[in-house]
Amino acid sequence: MSLQAFSSSFINKFIYLKRAFGNQPFRLLDIGAGNHSATKVKRVFPQCEYHGVDLERDYNNSEEDFKRMTAFYEMDLTQLDFSPIPDNYYDAIVMAHVIEHLHNGDAVIRGLLPKLKSGGYMYLEYPGEKSTRLPSMRGSLNFKDDPTHVRVYSVQELAALFAANQCTVLKGGTRRNGWFIAAMPFRIVASWLQGKKLQGNIFWDLLGFAEYMWVRKG
Repeated sequence: MSLQAFSSSFINKFIYLKRAFGNQPFRLLDIGAGNHSATKVKRVFPQCEYHGVDLERDYNNSEEDFKRMTAFYEMDLTQLDFSPIPDNYYDAIVMAHVIEHLHNGDAVIRGLLPKLKSGGYMYLEYPGEKSTRLPSMRGSLNFKDDPTHVRVYSVQELAALFAANQCTVLKGGTRRNGWFIAAMPFRIVASWLQGKKLQGNIFWDLLGFAEYMWVRKG
């Protein structure tokens, strides 16, 4: 495993995918496939069949990223038309830091669940209610730091949604990734040495910015 793949493997969503699938092949639907997501996923899970969804095709993606995708769906999630995506096909769906940008994120989740196989998993992550009370900081530490954030969701609300759609919440709550907390001093020093301003996401796990859910269908 490369150094990049090793460091990426400590990302919360990858930790849960690794526990579920190890090094085995699986089919993944990644909701929010920008920022070179396909390349990052394939570094850690080279046997993964990657399908991406995003509002725009070219949101920080290169042709190399698209070469790593089996399929890409360019769509506005809020329109709730998911017919181009195959039903009962995916072993896992990842939706990290997407629903806070959607006024109808609950309806979007309901619309995506038929794409997941029975026994498949969904990883969801978003800024929790606590983020509305954190200090403002470059790179988002307070919910309102990002003007495209439109709605605050909660574990309780989403757990009820999943239960109503024959899904079991296996784990959820405030994201507290111990690896990121331990790495925080080194990230701060690295930012200073590189002459960069500190980003709010350095402090997410320490201050409880995000909530997450790990869910199994059926």
